[in-house]
Amino acid sequence: MRITGKTRVAALFGFPIEHTLSPVMQNAAFDHLGIDCCYLAFSVPPDSLKQAVESIRALALLGANLTIPHKQAVIPFLDLLNEEAAAIGAVNTIVNREGRLIGFNTDGKGFMRSLDENLVSPSGKQVLIIGAGGSSRAISYYLSREAGGLCLYNRSSDKAKMLAAYLSSQGGDVTVIDSLRELEGFDIIINATSLGLRTSDPLPCDTTVLTSSQVVCDLIYHKTPLLSKAEAKGCKIVGGKGMLLWQGALAFELWTGRVPPIEIMRSALLSNTT
Repeated sequence: MRITGKTRVAALFGFPIEHTLSPVMQNAAFDHLGIDCCYLAFSVPPDSLKQAVESIRALALLGANLTIPHKQAVIPFLDLLNEEAAAIGAVNTIVNREGRLIGFNTDGKGFMRSLDENLVSPSGKQVLIIGAGGSSRAISYYLSREAGGLCLYNRSSDKAKMLAAYLSSQGGDVTVIDSLRELEGFDIIINATSLGLRTSDPLPCDTTVLTSSQVVCDLIYHKTPLLSKAEAKGCKIVGGKGMLLWQGALAFELWTGRVPPIEIMRSALLSNTT
């Protein structure tokens, strides 16, 4: 990659951020297509988010991605949300259009493409999502329409109940459970929390009750203890790299207007591990 005085910058804001593979993937795509742009990750504490977003405009950045914990908190600092991001209530992609900062959400579509690639269909299935943050909002927006039934669990049940009420008002079949003691009735179990990012994290659920007929997904894109233990129980597992790939490709297209080089991006991800 050759940096010049004309090189544009796209950013990733998160906290923590050191584990990210997004720069590897996005820079491979820019380089392959000969686009004079680079992608950089920035560690942005929650109390610095407003200033970070303002820097997109001040420095004429191409745009930015948002990850934990900024996907909902960023909304007041944007000029406009597209229809889907407004409906989801979370943003993972900002596009700078001549100084106007527009929020999009590519997480949900990215996750559904990942399920499809792994030959997992939620149609008619009972699905459990653990977590009710920004990523959960994005994937539940789609799953509430496609699954046979969607259930949410969150440590703060009020947050899960508010999300379930909203999704139900949009025509989804969504309920909330207050414990994870009984998992046998779910066909697909999805961890949408940050548990698993650190080796010291507890498991998001009890894996001893899992059965080989279940699918276990984790939005974290390295192989978490949850996925390892689920695999040992005979479950089909789906990691987060597929979602990372597809949400990143959709963001790339929003920033550049170019067709993203999917296989180049996939190769960059698969050749790097965390």
